Amino acid sequence: MKNKRNTLNKPDLSGNISMLIKPVKNMRKVMYALVLVSGLVFANREIKNEASKKSTPKLLPAVERKDEMKKWEASTKGEKMLIDVAKIGNHIKAFTNMEAIVTSLSLPLGSRLGFGMMVRINGVDYIVKFEPEKSELDQLQSLKVNDKIIIRSYTVSHAPKYSYPIIWGDYIERDSKVIFKRIPPKGGC
Repeated sequence: MKNKRNTLNKPDLSGNISMLIKPVKNMRKVMYALVLVSGLVFANREIKNEASKKSTPKLLPAVERKDEMKKWEASTKGEKMLIDVAKIGNHIKAFTNMEAIVTSLSLPLGSRLGFGMMVRINGVDYIVKFEPEKSELDQLQSLKVNDKIIIRSYTVSHAPKYSYPIIWGDYIERDSKVIFKRIPPKGGC
């Protein structure tokens, strides 16, 4: 009798345990996935924060930049740069031919101008910067040091960071053949 009473009062746990095991296993999987995802998100955030701290130079306010540029332009190096820019100024304004000799197929160390080369025009060295499409890159890479080329450009610029004026290569010709012609973006400019 006692045994019957105990068995009647005790709940049958064998069925309940199997019902609990599945949700617990699923919950473990969900928790594991959450921990894994949150760890990846946190690690990614840390990497982005470190990269942005290292690579973002502190920008000066516009007034300070303008003052720094004036100081640099008044320096010997800045004055020489402005003279070199002025030497080709008329060609730039009129988009006329400038005869150049390729002096280097790479840009000076530390340049962040993308694809370009060094040329000499009337005894003055210039950086020529290009923004070629992939299909035009082969033609530009066919140039060699000492090649004589014709350059036309709408823009020349200068900056304290660079030792040479920067010509934006809009048109390049070698041996009377056009090897590069910048295609203006659709919609203007």
